[in-house]
Amino acid sequence: MQIHRYKSNGFNIILDVPSSSVHVADDLFYDAVGILDETGNAEETRKQLLDGAAGGAYELEDAELEISEALQEIEELKKQGALFTAEPYAPAIEEFVKRPTVVKALCLHVAHDCNLACRYCFAEEGEYHGRRALMSLETGKKALDFLVRNSGLRKNLEVDFFGGEPLMNWEVVKELVAYGHELEEKARDTFAPKHFRFTLTTNGVLLNDEIMEFCNREMHNVVLSIDGRKEVHDRMRPFRKGKGSYDLILPKILEFARQRRELGLSYYVRGTYTHWNLDFAQDVLHLADLGFDQISVEPVVAPPTEDYAIRPEDVPFLCEQYDFLAREMIKRKKEGKAFNFFHFMIDLTGGPCVYKRLSGCGSGTEYLAVTPWGDFYPCHQFVGNEQFLLGNTDTGIVRKDIVDEFKKVNVYSKEECSSCFARFYCSGGCAANSFNFTGGINDVYEIGCRLQRKRVECSIMLKAAEAAEE
Repeated sequence: MQIHRYKSNGFNIILDVPSSSVHVADDLFYDAVGILDETGNAEETRKQLLDGAAGGAYELEDAELEISEALQEIEELKKQGALFTAEPYAPAIEEFVKRPTVVKALCLHVAHDCNLACRYCFAEEGEYHGRRALMSLETGKKALDFLVRNSGLRKNLEVDFFGGEPLMNWEVVKELVAYGHELEEKARDTFAPKHFRFTLTTNGVLLNDEIMEFCNREMHNVVLSIDGRKEVHDRMRPFRKGKGSYDLILPKILEFARQRRELGLSYYVRGTYTHWNLDFAQDVLHLADLGFDQISVEPVVAPPTEDYAIRPEDVPFLCEQYDFLAREMIKRKKEGKAFNFFHFMIDLTGGPCVYKRLSGCGSGTEYLAVTPWGDFYPCHQFVGNEQFLLGNTDTGIVRKDIVDEFKKVNVYSKEECSSCFARFYCSGGCAANSFNFTGGINDVYEIGCRLQRKRVECSIMLKAAEAAEE
């Protein structure tokens, strides 16, 4: 698929898929592109448009002239590489899969333990199919050493303190941040200086003033888990004895977000929606009404046997929810109540680099997860699956064959992606989701694909609405 056309919220939108060029068109131009895409023949396109004009499809003063102008504009956009463009990356894909890679990011599992018992947790209350454990300072230091050694000339290195619940191993988190600064100092005057950007993902239960102050000083970003409305959150994110966690965590994360916002620091609240709250847009708006302005609420990914799993028949209603949410965001922005929704954030002027367009997050190649005992996995969702054990902090990467398999995963290696207009926005989707649902990392998770396509459409429509206001 090279051209994707759709109508949304009063806009006629045309996406040139290979170039990612977006055009907001009147009815005549919209139909002209559609007919030309279908027939490949300019004269046939002209004929059908003239027939449409004669039948009252368009309000034209001079049908011949205006149709000719529309077709000329299409030709001009083709010459500019903004419409009906060729696939840009396919010729170089063989070189792409052979590319040398460096490790840029680690997901440090400082705690395989948790103080909540979230029903949908892929980490099984932090245990990851194994045993409860906390990462030692020694193991954490080895992981940071590994990252520095294997990052090549890259300066900015990402480290996410993850779990389980990382605040259950808070002292080690603080000491690893300090150790990261030591490594920065050692590399300062070398040919490959380093800068760590730390992130903390937390459920908020153990947050206190001291932790917030430290994070505001040291953490590039914080991710705060909350699912939305109290009844939704407490159903899926209770304590182990069944009591809900909403009332305890809400004041803490509200205060944390307020501080981060006033200091100009990054944060976002992250929720998960399930079959039990398909009206998830209400949870997003609830979070916005509370005062959060950086929001992510994502679909649960769960086996179809679970009662809370998203089902294929849920998808049409979920797509309506995304459309509703996008319209509500436009309305609230006009009212001075704007907020960002993570899945609607698309940069149409720059966007991700070519590598990210083709293969996404870099799991298994540029991004690794590290367990409390120092084992490496392609990402946190593969942890505990010995089939994907890459090595450890003592041996380094020993399963280079697995790394090579992940390097080969891209939008051209997945048959379904070739006909998908969203391929350069989702970059082929999540390898872990593909594996968990199909048994292979080179397949796709169909429900996720359908939702992603709708999110891309909403994202582009929001940009069109923004441009219309300028």
